[in-house]
Amino acid sequence: MQQEIDYAKLGQKIKEVRQKQGLTQDNLAEMVSCNTSHISNIENNHTKVSLNVLLAIANSLNTSIDFLLSQQYENISLALENEIARAVAECDLETKERILRIIRVL
Repeated sequence: MQQEIDYAKLGQKIKEVRQKQGLTQDNLAEMVSCNTSHISNIENNHTKVSLNVLLAIANSLNTSIDFLLSQQYENISLALENEIARAVAECDLETKERILRIIRVL
């Protein structure tokens, strides 16, 4: 069975990640080399995002396409594990050790 992408959920996830990083639509549009209105249209489900633009958005937000689509996966755990690994990879050794201790406590 072919599953359709829910572009409303995808746009909302892009907006959520963008805002968590303190970026405006203008900032993201500049990073992606597109118009601010295009970012707005993607976030508000007025247009379907192309794969090329989605890849540029994911790279600009330092995340992955699978994380942006994670709400739509049947196996969301894999997308979350990849995003955690990506976040931890950027940390220094001391921070990684702290994170490991926290995970073991949990």
